[in-house]
Amino acid sequence: MPGIRRPSAAFVIGLLGLLAACAPALKPARLVPAPVAPIDSLELTIFLIGDAGSNAYDGEPVLEEFARQSDSLRKVKQFVVFLGDNVYPRGVPPVGSPTRDDAEKKVAAQVYAIRKGQAQGILVPGNHDWDRQGPGGWNSIRRQDTLVRAFGGKDVRLLPHGGCPGPEVVDLGKYMRLIVLDSEWWVHNDVKPYGPDAPCPTHTYQEVADSLAGALRDKGTRHAIVLTHHPLRSGGEHGGYFKLTDYFFPLRKVQSWMWVPLPIVGAIYPLARRMGVTNQDFSGKKYKAMRRMFEAAFVQHPPLAIASGHDHNLQVIRGGNPKVTRAGYQLVSGAGILGHAGPVRKVEGTLFDREAAGFMRLDVTRDGRVRLSVSTVVPVAKRVKGESNEVYSLWLEEQGS
Repeated sequence: MPGIRRPSAAFVIGLLGLLAACAPALKPARLVPAPVAPIDSLELTIFLIGDAGSNAYDGEPVLEEFARQSDSLRKVKQFVVFLGDNVYPRGVPPVGSPTRDDAEKKVAAQVYAIRKGQAQGILVPGNHDWDRQGPGGWNSIRRQDTLVRAFGGKDVRLLPHGGCPGPEVVDLGKYMRLIVLDSEWWVHNDVKPYGPDAPCPTHTYQEVADSLAGALRDKGTRHAIVLTHHPLRSGGEHGGYFKLTDYFFPLRKVQSWMWVPLPIVGAIYPLARRMGVTNQDFSGKKYKAMRRMFEAAFVQHPPLAIASGHDHNLQVIRGGNPKVTRAGYQLVSGAGILGHAGPVRKVEGTLFDREAAGFMRLDVTRDGRVRLSVSTVVPVAKRVKGESNEVYSLWLEEQGS
């Protein structure tokens, strides 16, 4: 009819994004806390903290709350895992760089947080540690490896070492096996140690997948936790989920105070992310290939859980890809900086999700049971420090039990 204009493509894309963002979320399951295991019944406690490379250094409220809990468990053997992105924004630069001192302080804060509690632990590489997935990535992660060795001695290590993909196996006590992978090695777009000349025990994607399957097969009666930076399941941004404000105020991704309405650009940005513009998202070609090979390795001998960071929130998801793998739980613990949390939605199997700073903890009892707890850290009004609460807990069950 005359006088009626067809809506533009940008308007339609923006409207679709708005409808997706406003779609009703699944009703949360009732959260019934799991009974706390007495301290004298514990063999081991494992802390899981991701994306903690804050410039608050040892004053970061999340690290302070972790230290408080760790101090209360001095009679228990403790192990701490930082799940990648240990140094924002581009990892450890060369000596003499204007940002070198800042990077050293970020590494030191995490290493000393582990050692102050008389624990042992590891730092897992993330994409920001690899020069924000840039061309200097391999050199950057090797520099971080050197720093962790210098600060951590024999108690704290970067695993896998030197930009190698892993898997590295760490057996703890009678009941726990940690299998550590450098997932950025899989999705990295630039130089990395790959092929027959690489100075690593595994040289190709298939070799890594075969070794992962072997580490799971040979775990015996131990529970296996696979540690990566990139999750295999997530309801966060890297899984394709965005806030309504992202569609209308995209510059807030650059600076949180930039409330400039740009609905057309805002609609294009999430769409491009969902179409695979970056290999840091589930939609990326290399990310998809990595997930397929990991899931295939889990079919015969599934891990109890996969623990990762990358998305800046806290998620507990039951099951893997139900069509492919029998993996137990996906634990996303990428909220190690107060004020740095990202959006999250429920996906199939979500048991818990929260857009908040915090970390996770696994308590392993002397009879082999594993209790997961999630602690959030919230700011106290007009103060830098935060307060913490345990907001979720459950006893983890092996697949089929």
